[in-house]
Amino acid sequence: MLVFALENSREFGENIARELDIVLSEHEEREFEDGEHKSRPLENVRNQDVFIIQSLHGGSHGSVNDVLCRLLFFVGAVKDASANSISVVVPYLCYARKDRRTKARDPVTIRYVAQLFEAVGIDRIVNIDVHNLQAFQNAFRCITEHLEAKNIFAGYFLEKLRDKEIAVMSPDFGGVKRADEFRKVLEKNSGKTLSLIIMEKMRSKGIISGETIVGDVKGKNVIIIDDLIASGSTMLRAAKACLKLGAHSVYAAATHASFSSQASEILIDDAIEEIVVSDSIPLQLSNKKLQQKIKVIEVAPLFAEAIKRIHTGGSLVDLLKDD
Repeated sequence: MLVFALENSREFGENIARELDIVLSEHEEREFEDGEHKSRPLENVRNQDVFIIQSLHGGSHGSVNDVLCRLLFFVGAVKDASANSISVVVPYLCYARKDRRTKARDPVTIRYVAQLFEAVGIDRIVNIDVHNLQAFQNAFRCITEHLEAKNIFAGYFLEKLRDKEIAVMSPDFGGVKRADEFRKVLEKNSGKTLSLIIMEKMRSKGIISGETIVGDVKGKNVIIIDDLIASGSTMLRAAKACLKLGAHSVYAAATHASFSSQASEILIDDAIEEIVVSDSIPLQLSNKKLQQKIKVIEVAPLFAEAIKRIHTGGSLVDLLKDD
């Protein structure tokens, strides 16, 4: 087994390698004067099971498109070098939110991204808490391995909110199943019956509307759970609505901290007590006050165990069982 981590996810890859007690395999990424680039493995991959780690978010190593292109080219190089199998480990999958047509002639970008990966020869994609699991599994024709952070998040909140009344909230109807699964884990491990709260949300041309809340939040410590936080506006409007209806406190939790430029201004609002995210995307915040408000939960150990089980034929079903 060889494990590569491209530069956009080097730190995350090193965390995985440390858990696996291995050293990351060597590779090269070169920039050319005209903006083009190349990447290649510096180790023999012939007949090897190869895992390539790259979280597909923009940042210091280029735009989302740059990062995606680099991964595709590297996969192609590994395929041409006669690897036995290629698994791409993508903690955050770009373009996954556009998974259906909501307007005439809309693109279905998650399917196009899947076609790009399959064209360069991947055998498997491994990710965590994709936006729409059904759309993700239907878009890809290769093996899909989907990890979930709900057990890790549940452990954190049960420790933090021990002996307090908890309610779980989905900030929109699309995330109800995710929120309900998280609630069930909390219930199983706390032995208490917890409420599921749902907030109405409609979006058109970037404008969010809908104010209805289903469920009782009065006196509860509400955990708003979602797959990602971008600007933070969805989380903030849900938090303010909960406090208005008498919630004791509100926490925001999401696997992917895909913070936009507006996030620092929006999420600093006192309506949200704490923001809990994973390390699937490295934090890129200059606002010190907001940094103090954020708790980062590591999911690299979960990915390391998944890689080990994939390589040795272990069970991912057992790995993901509710605690």
